[in-house]
Amino acid sequence: MTRQGGVGDANIKDKLRRRRSSAGRDAVVSGSRLKSRVSWAAAFVLALGWLAVSFLPFAFMAINAFKGKFEMLVKGVFEMPESWYPANFIEALTGGYWSFFKNSVVVVAVALTALLFISACASYPLARFRFALAKPLYGLIVACMSIPIHITLIPVFKMTTQMGLYDTIWAMVGPYIAFAVPISVFILTSFMAAIPREIEESAEIDGCSKYRMFFRIILPLSTPGLSTLAIYNGVNMWNEFIFAYTLTQSQKNQTLPLAIWQFQGQYSMNTPMIMAVLTLTVLPMILLFIVFQDKLVKGLTAGAVKG
Repeated sequence: MTRQGGVGDANIKDKLRRRRSSAGRDAVVSGSRLKSRVSWAAAFVLALGWLAVSFLPFAFMAINAFKGKFEMLVKGVFEMPESWYPANFIEALTGGYWSFFKNSVVVVAVALTALLFISACASYPLARFRFALAKPLYGLIVACMSIPIHITLIPVFKMTTQMGLYDTIWAMVGPYIAFAVPISVFILTSFMAAIPREIEESAEIDGCSKYRMFFRIILPLSTPGLSTLAIYNGVNMWNEFIFAYTLTQSQKNQTLPLAIWQFQGQYSMNTPMIMAVLTLTVLPMILLFIVFQDKLVKGLTAGAVKG
């Protein structure tokens, strides 16, 4: 009886220990679930706040673009239009918008293509080769990011005039490339440095030259980083105003930011008309971002983990 009683007490103690450990595990699991729910709720609230900050100005601009000339003054800027009035967009599209749009597309396409190629060619040796001047050159390029654009306006203007490029769409290509190279090399060098060196070693064993390796291996693997740079720099070039204003004079050579300037002077009392021009100017970049947003995210995260 004593032995059976001792065995029974041991079983009871073992069951109590199991219950306590199970209760502890349940408490830990419930606590982690609660933290996860709180984190998701906080992230959701922050995402809604960011959506409101980002989307509401565009919605305000687009809605007011459909109002009549004096409707904003009579009924207020936050009310919906009585009737969706498309004449503002029609007048903007027929009032020279397409000329500004074509110039912007040509300038951004040429400057962006040249920028990506130059940045890739500069980043490859800085990221993959080992030579004495690699770090000083990289530091010098990165230091150029601190140069203010505005202090170069007069030298760039004189250089453009002497080269015979003033008041042409090609006058903007050089400054756009020059001021975007430092940040592009900075991002792309870090991205290319994260590519495993075993890939290059295998290609060298197969007899692949450095030039072929760059165009056939490194450049295709850097596509996410190049896509990120294309979106980032493309938006900046599309919205750039100061160089376009300084280096062009005639309307036939001006880009979309100057179209806003021209329409604002022409329709200073017609605010919905200006809103329509702003909407047409912003819309192409928004559509491009929606289409290529996955590549932007991949480009921002692909180089974060090495190997």
